[in-house]
Amino acid sequence: MTEIVSGKRLSEEILSDVRKRVSEYAGGPPCLCVVLVGDDPASQVYVRIKDKAARECGVESRQVRLPATTSQAELLRVVDELNRDPGVHGVLVQLPLPSGIDAARIALALDPAKDVDGLHPTSAGRLLANKSGFAPCTPLGCIYILDHHRVPIEGANAVVIGRSEIVGKPVALLLLHRNATVTICHSRTRDLPDVVRRADILVAALGKPRFVQGDWIKPGAAVIDVGVNRVDGKLIGDVDFAAANGRAGLLTPVPGGVGLLTVAMLLRNTLQAFEAQTAQRRP
Repeated sequence: MTEIVSGKRLSEEILSDVRKRVSEYAGGPPCLCVVLVGDDPASQVYVRIKDKAARECGVESRQVRLPATTSQAELLRVVDELNRDPGVHGVLVQLPLPSGIDAARIALALDPAKDVDGLHPTSAGRLLANKSGFAPCTPLGCIYILDHHRVPIEGANAVVIGRSEIVGKPVALLLLHRNATVTICHSRTRDLPDVVRRADILVAALGKPRFVQGDWIKPGAAVIDVGVNRVDGKLIGDVDFAAANGRAGLLTPVPGGVGLLTVAMLLRNTLQAFEAQTAQRRP
């Protein structure tokens, strides 16, 4: 019997804790500023979701909206201003950025203390070294799901499909730090279905709809589907949900799964940034 994860319930659990902690601080609130360049429809939806969640938690939500014609130099100036603004505790530059802007250069310009999406090389280095810092929000959500559902991580065979800087690599490191045996797969992995069949924990984050077939999945495995693909007007994941349902032990849906936890983890990171910058600690 497959247990289907409720991203809504888990995200509400995280946001409830953030809301409670924010209410207990004097001199707040924490402030998250999201920078949106251009008019990408999906990005605008994501920004609205983040804004709504922040306000419901008592976190101040600011937005800087720039036209698609914004140059890299102009965006760097905006980031620098936000870095120097003591009233802003977390900064997120919404991806993707218009052509002509180097996302890696923008990430490098962020103050690591305000890098609540964990994209700065300093954040990545601290994650690699297993030191405290900001990890990307989606991988944090994946680990939260496993912990909440008491999926054993230590000693487990974990397979991550996808090696992106924002999901694949960081989630592999988080699993490795929890003593899982981790395999990172990609487009050149040989005999991919056989590799996946050995996984106790599978994280699919490659961006190809229904790529992972049901018979690839080890019976009883925990399957975390990070993919968000629009097909015929519907959102579907990287895993063939219908085929995996009944075979996996734990399965995240798309939509309604990991994506909701990503927003919750962003606000939790923002609260942690606020605590560090204002020398406040959890009561």
